[in-house]
Amino acid sequence: MRRLFPADTPGTAESAARDEERSNTEWSLDALADAYAYPDWAGPSGGGRSYLRANMVSSLDGAAHHGGRSQPLSSAADMRIFGVLRALADVVVVGAETVRQEGYRPARRREAFAARRDAAGQGPAPAVAVVSASLALDFSLPLFAEPLVPTLVLTGAGAPEERMRAAREAGVEVVVAGDSALVDPALVPGALAERGLTRQLTEGGPTLLGRLTAAGVLDELCLAVSPRVALGSAARVMNGPVLDTPADFRLHSLLEEDGFLFSRYRKIGKSAE
Repeated sequence: MRRLFPADTPGTAESAARDEERSNTEWSLDALADAYAYPDWAGPSGGGRSYLRANMVSSLDGAAHHGGRSQPLSSAADMRIFGVLRALADVVVVGAETVRQEGYRPARRREAFAARRDAAGQGPAPAVAVVSASLALDFSLPLFAEPLVPTLVLTGAGAPEERMRAAREAGVEVVVAGDSALVDPALVPGALAERGLTRQLTEGGPTLLGRLTAAGVLDELCLAVSPRVALGSAARVMNGPVLDTPADFRLHSLLEEDGFLFSRYRKIGKSAE
């Protein structure tokens, strides 16, 4: 894996050695975790402030999936970064349709990150928070019935009462974020932060990510661009109404491996200090 941006200070022996090593070897999980670390304030010392990042993969022609799943667009390096981003997060926010399409399971404890999570005051694995208006979910699935950390569902106050009851009876925590049946995306980061889940990661899908971005609450986009062309009518990584004014993000880092580009874009105006 190579780091393309930001570049090291040129002309130093340390820079040359580091570039040579990183261009010819697989980065360790610790190196990736350092590269993708949350801002220091997005944790217990941050006064409850949330930081919401998204992780998505796109084909070269802009498709967010192929045949309804992201896996055909992915790579070994993409999956390593996927695992690292999960291991750094307090909570993974995902839409109900993505849960169904991708066959979501509970996040697992990874020994490689145990010490890091313990030092950061985190539990053994991130919670998964499923966004759903209808709560038409199978609560007998492992994601809900066998999680290491209890799964949450984010819904609106107008969601079906019987489905809310079924969720709670299954041991799922129901978080209300919105006055109608729909979740208000602007309330999602705060609702999770109130539960101490400030280091937030969303894995989409495109509709959920579009709503979060339109609401102005997305702080960072981690976008993997696959050197594959999918064609078809798949959604883009963000799928939603046109913004009145395009939202500006700034490139924070760019990595490359086997033709895949791994970028991080931060919302302009969001402090990283």
